[in-house]
Amino acid sequence: MIDYRDWHVPLGRRFRALKLWFVLRTYGAEGLRSFIREHARLATDLAGRVEAHPLLRLVAPTPFGLVSFAHVAGNDQTERLGEAINASGHSYVTPSRLGETAFIRVSIGQANTRAEHVDRLWETILSTVG
Repeated sequence: MIDYRDWHVPLGRRFRALKLWFVLRTYGAEGLRSFIREHARLATDLAGRVEAHPLLRLVAPTPFGLVSFAHVAGNDQTERLGEAINASGHSYVTPSRLGETAFIRVSIGQANTRAEHVDRLWETILSTVG
């Protein structure tokens, strides 16, 4: 049997530096800064929407592109909300648990993520939460 994992470029220090070089060469330093700023802005906007909604609460601060929130009704409602978002087919979140607390993690950081994608996610959340 052929083990295809032995056929790839090794992930040593030099190759990782080459991957970073390609990213910098493609987007440039200002392009990367722009991506990070825009994704942090989108995450802050989503966190503000969550805070303003009476049935949702933030679980952690949102300094970058990760928004963690839960339904105020508890773990069952939070898990149902996460399942409904993932079943939508256009947005995918990470249902998580910390101890006994269930929450949903939304990571905004993919290069093609735009405001309309976050808006569509929010509409899915609103239609599920009510």
